[in-house]
Amino acid sequence: MTLTNFTIYAAFMVCITGLAFHRAHLMSALICLEGMMLAIFIGLVMWCYKMESMSLSINPMALITLSACEASTGLAILVATNRTHGSDLIKNLNLLQC
Repeated sequence: MTLTNFTIYAAFMVCITGLAFHRAHLMSALICLEGMMLAIFIGLVMWCYKMESMSLSINPMALITLSACEASTGLAILVATNRTHGSDLIKNLNLLQC
């Protein structure tokens, strides 16, 4: 395993660990999800670079586009939660509490 692969795997695992253990606020969960997507993006870019294929280069662009859409949706949910509940706590997102 090269140092680059280890770094990408470590970044992904740190983000998964952060998502699993620090679930109090929605903003921290969104940052962990964004970190996971960026680690996958860097891994895909490095894989396309290794394969030297131009036909594979659309995959990282599609992933970063979906990541931007996910981030905007998450921020919209964050703003809506702050307006209705007054905080960004994840426990407030339960629909049965409304």
